[in-house]
Amino acid sequence: MGAVTVAHYRVQVPHQPVPERFRPLVEATTELAERFVAAGRSLYLVGGSVRDALVESTEAVGDGDFDFDLTTDARPDDIERLVTDWADAVWTQGKRFGTIGCRYQGRRYEITTHRAEVYRPESRKPEVTFGDNIEQDLSRRDFTVNAMALQLPELTLVDPFDGIADLAARRLRTPLAPDVSFDDDPLRMLRAARFVAAFDLQPDPNLVEAVRSGHKRLSIVSAERIRDELDKLVVVARPSVGLWFVVESGLAGEFFPELPALALEQDPIHRHKDVLAHTLAVVDKTRPERLLRLAALFHDVGKPRTRAFAQGGVTFHHHEVVGARMTRERMEALRYPGDDVDIVARLVELHLRFHTYRLGWTDKAVRRYVRDAGPLLQELNELTRCDCTTRNAAKARALSRRMDELEARIADLGQRESLDAIRPDLDGVEIMARLGIPPGRAVGEALDFLLELRMEEGPLGELEAGRRLDEWWAARESPAR
Repeated sequence: MGAVTVAHYRVQVPHQPVPERFRPLVEATTELAERFVAAGRSLYLVGGSVRDALVESTEAVGDGDFDFDLTTDARPDDIERLVTDWADAVWTQGKRFGTIGCRYQGRRYEITTHRAEVYRPESRKPEVTFGDNIEQDLSRRDFTVNAMALQLPELTLVDPFDGIADLAARRLRTPLAPDVSFDDDPLRMLRAARFVAAFDLQPDPNLVEAVRSGHKRLSIVSAERIRDELDKLVVVARPSVGLWFVVESGLAGEFFPELPALALEQDPIHRHKDVLAHTLAVVDKTRPERLLRLAALFHDVGKPRTRAFAQGGVTFHHHEVVGARMTRERMEALRYPGDDVDIVARLVELHLRFHTYRLGWTDKAVRRYVRDAGPLLQELNELTRCDCTTRNAAKARALSRRMDELEARIADLGQRESLDAIRPDLDGVEIMARLGIPPGRAVGEALDFLLELRMEEGPLGELEAGRRLDEWWAARESPAR
C-alpha cells in the first residue's frame, strides 16, 4: 500500500503525500467533498474507483455509467441542494432510490444516500431504506472487494470486511453470508461471474454453493438487467472463466439454457469436440467488442438441435441457419435492441459461409461473400478466423492461409470494383423508364436479374446493362414463354 498504513479497518494518510494512484480521485472530488463537510455531512467514494486504485487496475469491468460513485449520510433533497449550484448539470431520475446524478467539468458523479436494498421474493424491484452508517451501507454491497469506501477529503479508507485482503489473496467473497447478499439482489450471482473473470478471483466455496442452491432466484430479475450484466461479462479480457462459472453453477439455465446444452456428451464411437469448450475458446479469441463477442458466444447454438450420426461421424447440417433463429429468439427474450439482434443473428447465419468456397475464390464468389456480409465483413472475417480452435497445427495453418487468400482477393477486387456498394448497374427508376413499366413486381425481377449479372461479371456499365436488360425483357415477354 506504499504510504498507506493500516489501523483496524481504517487506512489513513494524515501527513504524508497522497499515493499517486489516488491523486486523480482526490483532485476530482475535493471541491465536492468540501461542500458536504461544510454542510455537516460526510462523503465517501465507493465502488470500482476505490478498488481499482488499490490494485492499480486498468481492467474495464463496467461497474456503472458514472466516473465517480459516492455515498453520503445526506438525504436526497440535501444532495440535490448541495450540488445544484456547483454542477454543470443535475439529474434526479433516481431520487426516489436516494440517488442524485450530476456532471462537472466533463466528469460524471452519482451520489447516493447510505442505504440498504432488499429484494422481496415476489418483487423485481428493491425496497430502499436510507441510513446514516457507512459500515451498514457497505455491508449491503455485492462483494468485499467493492465494500470499501474512501472518506473524503481526508482520504481515510473504510474496509470493514477485509476487501484489501481479499484483493491480495485473489478471493471473491460477499460482505454478509452469500445467501443473504444474493437475496438482496439475485443479479449478484451473475455479477460474481464477471468479477471472477475480470480480476482472476477465486470464488469462496460458500459463494459457489449459494449460487448452486439459489440460482432460481434470478427469475425475479428483469431481462434487461440480466442482459446488461451479460454484456459486461463478455467484454472482459477472458470471459470464458466467468462463463464456465455461469454454466457449472447452474446459473446459465435461468437465462441462457442454450449455453450448457453445448456441452455435448462425448460419444465413444463418434468422437467429436465438446462444443461448449470450443465456443468459449472462440469467445476468448475474438477482440473484446460486445456484438462480436456475442456472435462468438451464439455461433454454434444450433448444433445440439442439428446433431446427427452418419457414416461413422457426427454432422451438424444447417446448424448456422437453426442457430441464427435460436439466437434471435434468445436475444429477444433478453430484450436486446432490434439492431443488436439483427447483427448477431446475421453473423451466426454467415459464420460458415467461408467454408462453402473450397475450390478457390473466383471473382463471383468474392462478390457474393462481400455482398452477403455487407457492413459486417470485418466482424465476419474475424469470427471465421477465431472459429478455428483445432490443436492440429497443419489444419490451423491451412485455414489461415485460405483466409489470407480470401482477404487478398477482396482487397484486389476492391481496387477494381466498388465491392462495398455492390448493386445493379441500373436502378429502379432507370429500369421503369427504359422498359416503360410502372412500379411493381416486374421492376423487382429486373433488379434481381441485373444484380445477378453484376455478381457474375462485375460492373457492366449503363449501356451494356441496358442492352442485357432489353434482351432479358424481350425473352420474358415473348409468347414462346
